[in-house]
Formats: sequence, C-alpha cells, structure tokens
Amino acid sequence: MLDGRHVMVTGAARGLGAVLARAVVEAGARLTIADLAEEEGRTLATELGAGFVRVDLGEPESIKAAVASLDGPLDGLVNNGAIATGIGGIGFEDIELETWDRVMRVNVRGTWLMIRACAPLLRQSGSGRVVNVASDTALWGAPNLLSYTASKGAVMSMTRSLSRELGPDRIGIAAVAPGILTTPSTDYVPEARHKLYEDGRAVPGPQPPEDIAPTVVFLLSEGALTLTGQVLPVNRGFVFT
Repeated sequence: MLDGRHVMVTGAARGLGAVLARAVVEAGARLTIADLAEEEGRTLATELGAGFVRVDLGEPESIKAAVASLDGPLDGLVNNGAIATGIGGIGFEDIELETWDRVMRVNVRGTWLMIRACAPLLRQSGSGRVVNVASDTALWGAPNLLSYTASKGAVMSMTRSLSRELGPDRIGIAAVAPGILTTPSTDYVPEARHKLYEDGRAVPGPQPPEDIAPTVVFLLSEGALTLTGQVLPVNRGFVFT
C-alpha cells in the first residue's frame, strides 16, 4: 500500500511509535525514525533497514535540523512523539506550571513545528499525508489528566484547521484518537482507569498498539485524501463521534 513512499515517524523508538514504524516498513515504505532516544532509535532503524534522525520536539532548532537532514520528497509524516508518561493522576488545581508548559511545548508546539518544517518536502511529493496521533481522552474529557487532554484536543483542532491550509497542495492530514493501549508507557495508569476502558468498549477488553497500525497505514496512502481533516477514534468503540 505504501510502496515507494518515504514516511517519517516521530517518537518511534519504542511503544506505539515502534509498532507504527514496523507497519510502515511492512507496507513497503522507506522509513525514517525520528526520536530523542538515540540508542533505541538507531537499534530499531538498523533492524528495519530504516534511517534515523535525532529530534527533540521541545526544541525548534532540533526539529529544523532533523528535517533538513532528510533526502528528497517526504510522502508521509506520523506525529506520534509526545509526553504522556507520569503526568496523570493529578487534579487540575495541582498541576505544576512547568509540567503544563512542557506538555504543551512538546505535544502541541512540537507537532505544529514538525508539520511546518516538513511541509515543503510534503509538497514535493504531490500526495503528502500527515497523521497526527491524538487521544480519545480529549473526546470524552478524561479527568485528572488535564494537560495531556488539552494538548491532544489542540492536536485535533490543528488537524482540522491545517486540512484547509494544506488541502490546495493535495496534502491530506488526519488524526487518530486511540484509548489506553497495552504499552509500557501506560503501566503507570491506575488499574481502575484500565478497567473503565476495557469494560466500556463496544469490543470489550484491552487494546494492543497493533490495533492502530492498519488505520495509520491507510491514512498514509494516496487513497486517503478524502479523509483529510477527520479525527478517527480508533478505540474499539469506547467513544463514538
């Protein structure tokens, strides 16, 4: 489905990002992994026959340098990199300003800056695609997770707005909004929250990250342009839109 297309996945050294990276390669794409975790990222890149660029999504100059190192046109960008671990379980009155600002800097500003930096390369493709990884926490209003929920709500809004700015260049952009996945990054989530999701899904039970990959691969394909601007709640029916 992605034969001959060049795709970059951010935050791909581990967890959901690594699953998406594998799926992209299996679909025939040439992959570039972008991550701050250099050792893990390079190890996975070697395994998958992919390229690797180090990027700190909180630093604009790092984003510019990472994108400047890419070869030729870019057919797909997956904005998966984000701060998610260790920032939940706190009421809105107790969130530290530094934590709020760090989450917004990486999850919101970093996503915007990555798209801005990649836009010229996506235009060169003639059929560029962007997939933003949001979260269904922003669809149902998860409590005690305000900084993360707000950041992912912003990602959804950016997706809709950018679809109108990028559309004239035939660049499609969409977002996926999974629920809690069975990855190491969700080990800290209280068992009660896991159970809420597992019992509340239309298809009950846990959701592995591999669930998300087929949707992301399709959204990166040339045939996905009609879904530009859409937010897809890929959560086994926990939230409907």
